[in-house]
Amino acid sequence: MRKIVMLVMVTLLAAVLINSGRAMVYAEEGESSTASKVQIQTITGPTVATKLAERVGKSWSWYLTRASGLVAALSLILLMISGIGQVTGFMFRILDPITSWASHRALGLTFAISVIIHIVSILLDKFVHFSIANVLIPFSSSYRPVKLFGINFGSLYVALGISSFYMAMMITLTSLLWIDKKPKLWKLVHWLSYVVMFEVFLHALNLGTDLAAGFLRWAWIALAVAIIASIIHRLIRARTT
Repeated sequence: MRKIVMLVMVTLLAAVLINSGRAMVYAEEGESSTASKVQIQTITGPTVATKLAERVGKSWSWYLTRASGLVAALSLILLMISGIGQVTGFMFRILDPITSWASHRALGLTFAISVIIHIVSILLDKFVHFSIANVLIPFSSSYRPVKLFGINFGSLYVALGISSFYMAMMITLTSLLWIDKKPKLWKLVHWLSYVVMFEVFLHALNLGTDLAAGFLRWAWIALAVAIIASIIHRLIRARTT
């Protein structure tokens, strides 16, 4: 087996070297025939790398907001899948119970931290101005007001994000402090996870820059459908067992 792998690697290397040699020959021939026609012009001003660095330097908080939002969305999806998978027993086919629980807890902390970074980076952004009250008090912001059926709902999607933040923090803290001491109360609070998922879905779908159109938007919708299917499966299983 090793000999076959080595033979394949040597063959590929030889092919690369042969093609490189041909390319060099063609390049030399081309250079000799067109050298008199080529004119080199020096363009003054900043390079592309310099412009990119300047843009990132000015908009780093906006990129951080987008990145933390995507991390929060992905970690929430994985968190919901792993949580439902533990109840249905699916996760235990992949991971042992201790590893499965540790992974679920790590995903929860990742989601909570990324949401906090998301909020802080919004406050630091220079282009979209949010005050502390705007990111902590629902409907206090005027960012992208929503009007449905002729009714003005204000900054509904921002409010959903704020509401989901409070519920997510409540779920995280009770999971860290009450899961052993007050299991019934912890379980009751944990049902809010489905409300968080619903609110985050609408918040990200309507305000997320990267989910505005294209593949990521449809991927986000597809993941939400998968979560709904998992929830239905869990409820059916709960009624039949």
